[in-house]
Amino acid sequence: MSVTLNVNGREHTLDVEPDTPLLWAIRDHIELTGTKFGCGIAMCGACTVHADGNPVRSCSIPVVAVAGMKITTIEGVESSAAKVVQDAWESLQVPQCGYCQSGQIMSATALLESNPNPSDADIDAAMQGNICRCATYPRIRAAIKSAAEKLG
Repeated sequence: MSVTLNVNGREHTLDVEPDTPLLWAIRDHIELTGTKFGCGIAMCGACTVHADGNPVRSCSIPVVAVAGMKITTIEGVESSAAKVVQDAWESLQVPQCGYCQSGQIMSATALLESNPNPSDADIDAAMQGNICRCATYPRIRAAIKSAAEKLG
């Protein structure tokens, strides 16, 4: 079956089964490898991308469910919120192993795009589905707060 996906502003027509996870379409067919495979059951958030601006777990959403939507991966996120989040990540040295970071940044960016002044509770709620095996949670929260102040 042919499915057309709009990823990072470009149309990609793929010959895949409709139930193919979006993550495999992104990584194996479109060859954008910044989005990571973590758990495969939407529990860790490493595979987070945006679908029409909303964070989704690409490992568990079939391509047919996002056909016609605008998919943004870590390679294509360019908003002002994304820029300040990425700058804060770097200046506060958030990553350790870095494996979960693309998913973390995508969730943080979606949070700040919908709520530019989040409380600690807002941050915790938005980020609760993103697991960091290095436990950099205090630095993640600090980076989101720093980014929010710069957007302010």
